[in-house]
Amino acid sequence: MDKKYKVPIGPVHVGLKEPITAWLDLEGERIVGATVRPGAIHRGIEFMARDRNPIQVIYLSERICGICSFSHVTAFLRAVEDAASIPVPPRAQYIRSLVLELERLHSHMLWAGVACYTIGFDSAFHLGMALREKVMDVLEVLSGNRVNYGVATVGGVRWDVTPELAKAVREMVKYYKKEFSPFYDVVTEDPIARARMRNVGVLTYEEAIRYSAVGPTVRASGVRSDLRESSPYEAYGDFGVRAVVPQDYYDKAYGDVFDRFLVRVHEVYQSLDIIEKVMAGLPEGDIMWEKNLNKVLAFLKKAEGTGIASIEAPRGDDTHVVHLESGDENVTWWKVRAPTYANAVSWPLMFRNNELADAPLIINSIDPCISCMERMLATDSSTGARKVVTRAELLEKCREKTRRLMQNGGR
Repeated sequence: MDKKYKVPIGPVHVGLKEPITAWLDLEGERIVGATVRPGAIHRGIEFMARDRNPIQVIYLSERICGICSFSHVTAFLRAVEDAASIPVPPRAQYIRSLVLELERLHSHMLWAGVACYTIGFDSAFHLGMALREKVMDVLEVLSGNRVNYGVATVGGVRWDVTPELAKAVREMVKYYKKEFSPFYDVVTEDPIARARMRNVGVLTYEEAIRYSAVGPTVRASGVRSDLRESSPYEAYGDFGVRAVVPQDYYDKAYGDVFDRFLVRVHEVYQSLDIIEKVMAGLPEGDIMWEKNLNKVLAFLKKAEGTGIASIEAPRGDDTHVVHLESGDENVTWWKVRAPTYANAVSWPLMFRNNELADAPLIINSIDPCISCMERMLATDSSTGARKVVTRAELLEKCREKTRRLMQNGGR
């Protein structure tokens, strides 16, 4: 009879950004149950905003996540603009949409590369990361930064589309149209990669709806849910965005890790199409509602109300709520619901009947805002004996399963 173990993952590791604890119940190597508990760590960013005006909070919101920094600042600013009834010029809306899609490109490429690395497909990992560098170069041309771009501000953007940027964007789109398909084919047509991801970490259509999953996670389960389509913001209403779901390309949606991979890579093609439409339809005009920051702050000090904004970040629905009170120049309160909080509650369902070797792949499949799993502790529930399992050992388990499949011809 297989031994029964409880394996805790998190919450306090050197690289963890979000307070997630996952307890895996094991019988031998098979996961028979899991419990996910968030809330153990809080950085206090929302509380810090109470001592800052909305302009200062811009820089806090960008630092909620390094990968999705522009998504968070855009959601925050849209909430402020909603509370204070501040209009955004059409050209600024187009530029915000451009940067959001550039960010989606680099986020999805990073995720795809890490997924390949996790299963030991190192050649695809290096290819994916090399492809990602092209969009990172464009973001650097735009703002001088590879992350935390400092582009957005209240009522618009700080940086315009220059001839240099327009040229870089056109070259990037041309490059991806030529080079991305080989990466897609290498991964999706490899029988071992398919075997490692297909029917692993399944979340069904009904479960995805019941547990309110968001982003590529819910779309991989076949649910057509994308805020760019259902509730267009910025300039997305001009682009005819349609949610990417597996059944549009294959026989059906399995809701597994492989489908999460497929959704993200097809969204790369979609982002390229949106970027081309942005550049072709970029309207003339101002990029700011008001250039004088003192006037902006004076207006915000008189504003009163609650604003809410939800945008489709690379990981899913990113919601910010901001309250302003007249006479107070600081943000009264600010609430953020990042996509990981919505998707992490589905982890227990995804873990069911998978092997411990699949755990890193399942955890990574929702693209959580967690930097790494530094160590794990395996406890024998019958004897109380404990064994520290390092991140390297867990990764080796994951790769060992890949090697077994290769030796058995993918079975």
